[in-house]
Amino acid sequence: MDAGDVVDRLATFPLFADVPRDELEWLVARGEVRACAADTIVLDVGTAIDELLVVVAGSGSLYSNKSGVWRRAAESGPGRVHGAIPYSRGRTSIRRLAVEESATLFALHRSHFTELIRECPQLTAALVHEMIDRARLGRAEELHDERLRSLGRLASGLAHELHNPASAASRSAASLTELLDEAEGAARNLTRSQLNPVQLDALEAVKEACSAPEPPRSALELMDREDEFAGWLERHGIAFSGADALASSDVRVSDLDGLAAALPAPALDAAVRWAASGRNVRAAAQQIAVATGRIHDLVDAVKRFTFMDRESLPGEIDVAQGLADTLAMLQHKSSAKAVDVRLEVASDIPRVYGFGSEINQVWEKLVDNAIDAAGRGGHVTVMVTSRGDAVVVQVTDDGPGIPEEHRERVFDPFFTTKPVGHGSGLGLDLARRAVLFHHGDLAFTSEPGRTVFRVQLPVTGARTRANSSASSP
Repeated sequence: MDAGDVVDRLATFPLFADVPRDELEWLVARGEVRACAADTIVLDVGTAIDELLVVVAGSGSLYSNKSGVWRRAAESGPGRVHGAIPYSRGRTSIRRLAVEESATLFALHRSHFTELIRECPQLTAALVHEMIDRARLGRAEELHDERLRSLGRLASGLAHELHNPASAASRSAASLTELLDEAEGAARNLTRSQLNPVQLDALEAVKEACSAPEPPRSALELMDREDEFAGWLERHGIAFSGADALASSDVRVSDLDGLAAALPAPALDAAVRWAASGRNVRAAAQQIAVATGRIHDLVDAVKRFTFMDRESLPGEIDVAQGLADTLAMLQHKSSAKAVDVRLEVASDIPRVYGFGSEINQVWEKLVDNAIDAAGRGGHVTVMVTSRGDAVVVQVTDDGPGIPEEHRERVFDPFFTTKPVGHGSGLGLDLARRAVLFHHGDLAFTSEPGRTVFRVQLPVTGARTRANSSASSP
């Protein structure tokens, strides 16, 4: 392929469609055409970028290394530009460019860039636009990956949070069959006893005491009651492990003494079993209700946190509710790290306007970072107040603070002090972008023992009033 063929080929690509032919000829005259065999790595991560590369024919792919795994980020075909570009500050490659089929590349060394900018203004403009588009796409990919990582972390924590109530509900449901069989067997034996009205009244009194709501008692009180009822059952020859059920009820030993005085021994055994089994059945049903209620609350928190039914639509946002849902999503992490997280909400907090899922991601990033910073046994306080036409959220941790040398870079993309594999450095960048998009402000102060991230968001209507005031004569 001679120089004229390369110029003709470049002119067919959309990127160079408006570039004068004489500028393309200037470019080709100073570069070289290379033939690359299949499976050739043209650029690798960390290698110096010394050349502008244009794919003239054939194809390749761009790969990114994600936690030690190579993943295809994009395909590269004819007309795609890689490597160095005029005005680009990049000096080393952050991706791998590999030729998967045989390809033809055009290469121009960086040493020609100064002359290129001077002699070929339209070609330079086209390449700069390509650089901007490439940076935007790269940033979009990184932000997308960070969102996926964030959702992955939340999903993992949520799975643990759902596991406990789901297991409790399953255990209680499994025990119901045995408990109901016990209660039905005792009821049949009571029917055979043919109790008289006085005996039935004594039985009903004990049954009502067993069915009443459990009064508040300390663990020590429950242990003492259980020992007391176990002794009573043993004295009356009742081989039934129901002392714990009787202890948690409102029944008294004197009530059982009255029942024992009214019933013959066989009927007493059945009566105690029936009353205690009924207590156990109700307790199991209550445990199922509590566990499934917890699952319901968590699912509702997920739905509200993600705004899954209206993610793409802006609206009025209840900041306090969003923070409560965020803490619910992060509860497993805070519990695992033994971090005490408190939410303090002032009264009459106005609503803000915007995209709820994005605002909740801000809270997730800030609280998640605060839990990490606080460390085991630490404390995180989330405070919501209103100030003028703004809602103010402060996330405070009692960790060691942000070192002075890192404070100017806290919001820089890809900057992180976390170990490799534990942070991408995009969390606070994402949070700041979301806050700025909603016309708010995100700032922080830090000293040993107290770091505060402060978010200020305009309340619903404040932006409109501000714009109206600015336009008034």
